[in-house]
Amino acid sequence: MSDALIGYGGKVYVESADSPFGSPPEYNELAEIQNITPPNFEVDDVDVTHMQSPNRTREFISGLIDPGEASFDMNWIPGSATDIILINLKTAGTVANWKMEWSNGTYWEFVGYVKGYEPSAETEDKMSATCTIRVSGDITTSYSL
Repeated sequence: MSDALIGYGGKVYVESADSPFGSPPEYNELAEIQNITPPNFEVDDVDVTHMQSPNRTREFISGLIDPGEASFDMNWIPGSATDIILINLKTAGTVANWKMEWSNGTYWEFVGYVKGYEPSAETEDKMSATCTIRVSGDITTSYSL
């Protein structure tokens, strides 16, 4: 039997601006989330080719890890608490703590800033928005199973 999961039940949280300094962060759950794309971290390639590389073939070693970006789609409700939080974070350029919760209770936690927040209002469809977060630093995983 497969252990596969569906994404239903996933959540996105961002640190509250009211979190007391020096205390563990308090989080706001963002509302109406539809699709979550976790950080797409990649390892940089470092070219170490030299004059004697075998068969004139390039050689590489792994470099630094770029944690990449995360994003989520949501139903956009202008003026909602979620809308205000995301606009304020984008406008201020504030780096915040983020959590993405998966349907099995596992969390991915990271630090990042809102790189993009793009609402859309179509004539014959629901209003929606996409938020992109630029991750800065390591991604940690916690299990609450």
